[in-house]
Amino acid sequence: MSAIPVEAAEPLASEVFVSEDELSVHLVDGRKISVPLVWFPRLLHGSREQRNRFELIGEGEGIHWEELDEDISVAGLLRGVRAAQSSSQSAA
Repeated sequence: MSAIPVEAAEPLASEVFVSEDELSVHLVDGRKISVPLVWFPRLLHGSREQRNRFELIGEGEGIHWEELDEDISVAGLLRGVRAAQSSSQSAA
């Protein structure tokens, strides 16, 4: 029995949707990822306008919100990585 090599392609975002409580990312391969905004407090506490002003970076490898100082990688979303808590949040 022989194995067929498979090229592992980097997951890339094609579309991003942000609601009041959820971040949804559509990937170029047809998958959709949705996570609660509570995973990303900067997005959760931003205004609707701020959440909707983002750009795809690295040809879709990540999402950047300049005004909110937030960057999220697609690979991180797929691994279930949440935003790191600041020391003031973790002490509360």
